[in-house]
Amino acid sequence: MNKIRVYELGKLLGKTNQEVLDILKNLNIEVKSHMSSIDVETAQLVEDYINGGVNKHGALDVFQKPGSQEKGETDKRMEIIFIGESETVGDIAKKLGRTPSEVVKILIDEGFMIPANSAPTDDVLTVISVAFNCEIKRGAPTSEEANTAAGAASAETSYPASGEIEGKDKNSGEQAPHVIAKKPKVTAKDAKLRSPIVTVMGHVDHGKTTLLDFIRKTRVTEGEAGGITQHIGAYKVNYNDNQIVFLDTPGHEAFTAMRARGASVTDIAILVVAADDGVKPQTLEAMNHAKAAGVPIIVAINKIDKPDAKPERVRQQMSDYGLVPEEWGGDTIMVELSAKTGDGIDQLLEMVLLVAEMSEFKASDTAPAEGIVVEANLDKGKGPVATVIIQQGTLKRGNIIATQTSWGKIRAMLDDSGKAIDSAGPSTPVELLGLENVPMPGEIFHTLTSEREARDLVNITSHKEDQVQTRGSFTLEELYDKMQLDETPQLNIVLKCDVQGSLEAFHSTLMKMSTDEVRINIIHEGVGRISGSDVTLASVSNAIIIGFNVRPDANAKKLSEHEGVQIRMYRVIYDMQEDIKASLEGMLAPTMREIIVGQAEIRMIFKLPKIGKIAGCFMQEGVIKRSTKVRVVRDGIVIWDGSLSGMRHFKEDVREIAAGNECGLSFSGFQDFREGDIVEAYEILSEKKTLDI
Repeated sequence: MNKIRVYELGKLLGKTNQEVLDILKNLNIEVKSHMSSIDVETAQLVEDYINGGVNKHGALDVFQKPGSQEKGETDKRMEIIFIGESETVGDIAKKLGRTPSEVVKILIDEGFMIPANSAPTDDVLTVISVAFNCEIKRGAPTSEEANTAAGAASAETSYPASGEIEGKDKNSGEQAPHVIAKKPKVTAKDAKLRSPIVTVMGHVDHGKTTLLDFIRKTRVTEGEAGGITQHIGAYKVNYNDNQIVFLDTPGHEAFTAMRARGASVTDIAILVVAADDGVKPQTLEAMNHAKAAGVPIIVAINKIDKPDAKPERVRQQMSDYGLVPEEWGGDTIMVELSAKTGDGIDQLLEMVLLVAEMSEFKASDTAPAEGIVVEANLDKGKGPVATVIIQQGTLKRGNIIATQTSWGKIRAMLDDSGKAIDSAGPSTPVELLGLENVPMPGEIFHTLTSEREARDLVNITSHKEDQVQTRGSFTLEELYDKMQLDETPQLNIVLKCDVQGSLEAFHSTLMKMSTDEVRINIIHEGVGRISGSDVTLASVSNAIIIGFNVRPDANAKKLSEHEGVQIRMYRVIYDMQEDIKASLEGMLAPTMREIIVGQAEIRMIFKLPKIGKIAGCFMQEGVIKRSTKVRVVRDGIVIWDGSLSGMRHFKEDVREIAAGNECGLSFSGFQDFREGDIVEAYEILSEKKTLDI
């Protein structure tokens, strides 16, 4: 059965992805997203819905021109087009003020596969007449028809906008143009759609740099490509009148380091995987870093031009790690391409725009400017230079900004082509000059009103960072305390081993220790030494690092001490199992068990002035203490549950009563007891759970 994707159907019908999704919803057809595939019968239902103009209430949305009469009545000012015997579909399009491709597309939608240079049949003329609300006649007009056509041309008329499809009223048989109004987007008062910010990640030899170079050379605005500053680290790409901002970061470690500082700059991550090489350890690292950042992932299957390319194997490997291709029923977009020849690059950029359209990335250009530092360095001639991406507001030359460690008044601002500019809005990468010192990548900048305010803010922030060392993670011994605060629903682990066999054994053992109440989540695993990238990922994800027969390198050790990430190294798998088991048991919610500690029967009721009713009881078994919880039971049904307000043995106040004795009990806020009621005293015991591993 032939299939078509939702976004492709939208393009054919001149509708946005959201409009097609709304129509499918109205037709009670469930689809996951704009990337879902539907059969041709369903696509025909959508087209019939549009052409018929039926809305969710079953009514017809009639578009009437000025001067038309009752709903459904033929428009008296309908345009009349006269064509000669030799005129083609393209000639008719020109007379209608439309492009030939627009008319051909409508004919294809109606089942007429004819090019623009073909002569139209009568059926083709009927379709065009209905679609563009006009009357097409062959031959030259009579004098009367010429006058009518001239009058219609001079009258004020209103035609559907390009992309809106009209149809024929199937019930009445009359020409009745129908349109489906575009769904208004609900936005904040000053929020506007902005360009998506994309980061390309992947294994070192899989073509990330080649892909970025190809996009930069072919898609950067004409006239700017030669002037791109290679060190800015971010640049804009134009595709189909839309802008995409690419971040050329050094790698996934720097990508996550930004997030570790509280920044979230990337909207979409492109994961490059070579079709001839498949998934590699660095591929998994990049994937896990992107997952930790919580951004949509598009998989670019590169090098499909090679003879040994196996894109289906890449799809299978990515599925094994949780990224299931949308053509297999998953949610991950995968695009086959060649960064060397350029095949598939357009489709990749189109998918980026599709994801951006569905995600609706927005920002205000009127709010105070703020953003993130992507790169920073000290230039001998320019002084401190920072590359930033503006996330909110409009940054202007002369603004005063401050980060956590630096501040300054912007004396110059350069765009990604090296051109000096005076202002820049959201999703714009710029290079700033004028800072007092070099900020750290990943720091967030804000605009302030005065230099004194900026200087004071930096001093306060720096002082706090000196006093409080950043703790991105925790130790196994701290797990229980964090569980009590609902901070740790699961134990996140970065697992590194010496060989693949050990890795598989550790992975299997750890996953078997998960329970429904507390889970183990291995956010990354690999073979080899513990690196700084592992520590950064653990810091961001509140994870511990477990190593088997491996050691951390110098950078990882220093970074783990600074970030507070615990590294536990083992040589025996059972030692690791015991440590993790003890930690998980501490994270388990304890079992709450009720124990009946005493029972008394109410045999008499006394009334005392200013006190109220007192229950005269006989203790049947156990002990009732003044501090225990009690309940009143009548005919096997609990009618009250609370605490005691008083307890007496004859005239003496006591703290407890044992079996075989008489006592007087009064209850907090309750006096509706009767003779024969049973008073039960109980305790709730908390018992620590254990794991049967």
